[in-house]
Amino acid sequence: MSERKVLNKYYPPDFDPAKIPKLRLPKDRQYVVRLMAPFNMRCRTCGEYIYKGKKFNARKETVQKESYLGLPIFRFYIKCPRCLAEITFKTDPQNTDYAMEHGATRNFQAEKLLEEEEKRMQKEREEEELNNPMKVLENRTKDSKLEMEVLENLQELKELNQRQANVDFEAMLKQHKELEEEQRRKEQEEDEQEMKAMLEQAQNRRLLVDSDSDEEPAKRHPNPTTPTKPTGILQEYPQSKRPRMESWERSLGKLSTKAQLAGLVARRKQKPDPALDKGMETRGTTATTGSLPAAAATSSLGLLGAYSDSD
Repeated sequence: MSERKVLNKYYPPDFDPAKIPKLRLPKDRQYVVRLMAPFNMRCRTCGEYIYKGKKFNARKETVQKESYLGLPIFRFYIKCPRCLAEITFKTDPQNTDYAMEHGATRNFQAEKLLEEEEKRMQKEREEEELNNPMKVLENRTKDSKLEMEVLENLQELKELNQRQANVDFEAMLKQHKELEEEQRRKEQEEDEQEMKAMLEQAQNRRLLVDSDSDEEPAKRHPNPTTPTKPTGILQEYPQSKRPRMESWERSLGKLSTKAQLAGLVARRKQKPDPALDKGMETRGTTATTGSLPAAAATSSLGLLGAYSDSD
C-alpha cells in the first residue's frame, strides 16, 4: 500500500535532468501578494485618506535596471478603496523605507523631515572638516562648550529640585515607624476588647446556669463528719421509684402501718357445720374451704407490708 504523503519520488535509471525543458518566463512578470499600506497617504483622484496598516491585494513586480548595492527594488500596485484609482509605490532600501511614486501623496511627517535635515547637516559638516583642519578644531571646541552648558543646566535643575523638595528621609522613616506602632497598639486594644467581651458573655452564661440550678430542689449531700456505712446506700430511695410512689399515694393514700392495711381486709365468718357425724371426707372439704379465704387474706397482707417497708 502506498504512502499517504509521498516524500520520496521514484527516478528511473535513465533520468536526465538536462532534458527537462525550462520555462522562459518574463522578467517583469507580476505576482499577487497581500500587504498593508506602509504609510499614510491621500488619493489624488478622490481625496480619500488611506491610513497606515490598511490591507490590500497588491500586484508586485521587480523594477528593471534599478538596484541598491545589488538589492532589487520592488514596485507595488494597489487600488483606492473609494474610486479604484491605481496607486503605486516602491521600496527604498537606501533609507529603509518606501517611496511614493504615482496616484497619491504621502501625508506630512515631521519626524521624517527632521531626520532628513539632521542627515543633511551632518553630511555638510563632514565635507567641510575633510578639507579644513581648523574647522575641525572649531567644531570640537563648540561641541565641548555645548556639552559643558548642558551639564551646568542639568546641575542647576537638580539643585532647584532639591531646594524645592527638601525631603528628610530620617523624618520619613520615623513617621513610618510611628504609624506602625500606632497600628500595632490599635490591634492590641481591639484584641483586649474582644477578650473582655468574650469573658463577660461566659460569666453571664454561668450566672444564668447557677440561677436555674438554685430554683431546682437541692439534693441531699452526705455529712462528711459522720462515718458512712456500706449499707447506707440501700436505705436511700432510688429516683426511678419516686413518681411511682407518688401516683400510688395520690390514688390510694399512704399505707405505712399494718393496722391501716388490716382495716382494708375483712375476715369472713365461718358457719358451724350441722353434719358433725359425717366422715373425715366432709371435714377435710370444710377445712380446706374455710382456710382458703384466710390464706388469701394473709398473702395480701404480706405483700402490702413488704411494699410499705420498701417505701
